[in-house]
Amino acid sequence: MKRFAPLALAAGLAACATSGTGNETASASKPDKEWTVPTGQDGNEPFPSTYRPYPGRPTALVGATVFDGKGGRIENGTVLFRDGEVVAIGDASLSTDGYSLVDASGKFVTPGIIDIHSHLGDYPSPSVDAHSDGNEATSPTTPEVWAEHSIWPQDPGFSRALANGGVTSLQILPGSANLMGGRSSTIKNVPARTVQGMKFPGAPYGFKMACGENPKRVYGGRGRMPSTRMGNFAVNRQTWLDARAYAEGDREKRDLAKETLVGVLDGDILVHNHCYRADEMALVMDMAKEMGYRVSAFHHAVEAYKIGDLLRENGVCSAIWADWYGFKMEAYDGILENAAYLQREDACVVIHSDDANGIQRLNQEAAKAQAAGLRAGIEISDATVISWITLNPAKAMGIDAMTGSLEPGKMADVVLWNGDPLSVYSRPEKVWIDGALMYDSMDRKLRPVSDFELGQPGEGDVK
Repeated sequence: MKRFAPLALAAGLAACATSGTGNETASASKPDKEWTVPTGQDGNEPFPSTYRPYPGRPTALVGATVFDGKGGRIENGTVLFRDGEVVAIGDASLSTDGYSLVDASGKFVTPGIIDIHSHLGDYPSPSVDAHSDGNEATSPTTPEVWAEHSIWPQDPGFSRALANGGVTSLQILPGSANLMGGRSSTIKNVPARTVQGMKFPGAPYGFKMACGENPKRVYGGRGRMPSTRMGNFAVNRQTWLDARAYAEGDREKRDLAKETLVGVLDGDILVHNHCYRADEMALVMDMAKEMGYRVSAFHHAVEAYKIGDLLRENGVCSAIWADWYGFKMEAYDGILENAAYLQREDACVVIHSDDANGIQRLNQEAAKAQAAGLRAGIEISDATVISWITLNPAKAMGIDAMTGSLEPGKMADVVLWNGDPLSVYSRPEKVWIDGALMYDSMDRKLRPVSDFELGQPGEGDVK
């Protein structure tokens, strides 16, 4: 597979981190291993991933409190990774021969943080009209558009999410004006010249849908259907029926919108549904059964706590904020204990950002949701809370076989925190992506700066 060279500046910095010479190339210490790339309807991927891991060195983190992302906690733990993968995780008895040692005593290790709901790149910083590329709000249904065709790799938000939030992977979604907003893109949070160079290899596409106030307000305000919640469902159902007819008929004449919908019906593309109210989420799950698809996650889901049992039974995750509520009528019944009540029902909980600033503090948002539960008498372990921002989003995004937890064979997406990650006083000290050190708070040469920021006062002056 043909691959692009990584961004020259970042490649030099990453190489410098591995040996101190700055002379390595981006493929120097990575074996010839390829992840499966999803294909389109015709068997080809029109915009294939050209992601190539940066070079890393065999690394052993020793003496840390380790949260493995799947609910486990190890005191005085050891994490070994090399060639881009986790090799072993365990206690101090693990042999570290052949590894560069990092003394993590008194510190904490987690998998890389994953944000399931971001608009970095398609609503980048600075937030000006020229950068507003996240929503093709010209029709109630636009399944034919793909978020990746709007993503600007130079968005400064990517490097801020890495350095301040330990975010190693994220899903970039279209906006929520439409009933069907288009395909999402899952990316690795690395510097690259192109979006293809950031695309998470082997990740399935997501499909953004929205119910409730947004589509009925946007299109009803223009005097067209839908203008009501019943109009929302009528347009959705007819669109799915047309897609099913296309799937069962002659597909020789390509229809980009229906290709995406058929991908959903075939189970190759995962549905991420913006939805606030419990009654609407229940209706959407019934519509999904009627039309033959499955919702992977409801996003925002401020009333998910009312139907935790239904969400668990249908295998649907709730990607939620810790405490956003009341900013519109369908958000009025949001409560701080949402995540805790869902966890008590053994339903899948994900903490998301939907915000260029919030993505830098997902660990703190998870801690706030945990604290709200404790005040309500629901005690949730720290190790479980970490899964809300690591393995659970990975599951809902279809990448949990590759990342989201510290397990042998998975991508070495790892964060070393300078303190308890659920403390407001802690932040990432070092971040590795596929075993390459991409951020080091102690080394100015590994303080990421986007191309857009180079030359700005105080930036780009690394010597």
